[in-house]
Amino acid sequence: MKNLLVPIDFSEVTAALLRTATELGRALRAKVWLVHVAAPDPDFVGFKVGPQYVREQRAEILRQEHQDIQAFAAELVGTGVDAEGLLVQGPTTETILEMIGKLEADMVVMGSHGRSALFRAFVGSVSEQVLKESRVPVLIVPTKHD
Repeated sequence: MKNLLVPIDFSEVTAALLRTATELGRALRAKVWLVHVAAPDPDFVGFKVGPQYVREQRAEILRQEHQDIQAFAAELVGTGVDAEGLLVQGPTTETILEMIGKLEADMVVMGSHGRSALFRAFVGSVSEQVLKESRVPVLIVPTKHD
């Protein structure tokens, strides 16, 4: 394996996901692509962007997310893992599936939030959708609840 795609959403599963990505990256001598899929720009999904302060808030959120994903990648590099952080915008599942091809990923390593069946029935689960549609193996790192 040469490339691992690791979608990051900055949730409670992120720390466990980064540990797993570090271990796999080292063991497989693979490049770890940390990817955060940000929400699409409001214009992209047909909404008016509103006043300037709304646009500035959105831009600040994207800047912070970009800095965070870069910091995570730097942490992995600091442990000897070849890693790079990317921030992309788009619909989450579709974008992750597209990134598999663009990055020539051999495996996806992603987290699961452990949400209820009712939540998944109404909202869906990104990890389940990627698992169903991916053409490469998907490793799911579960969230541990007390």
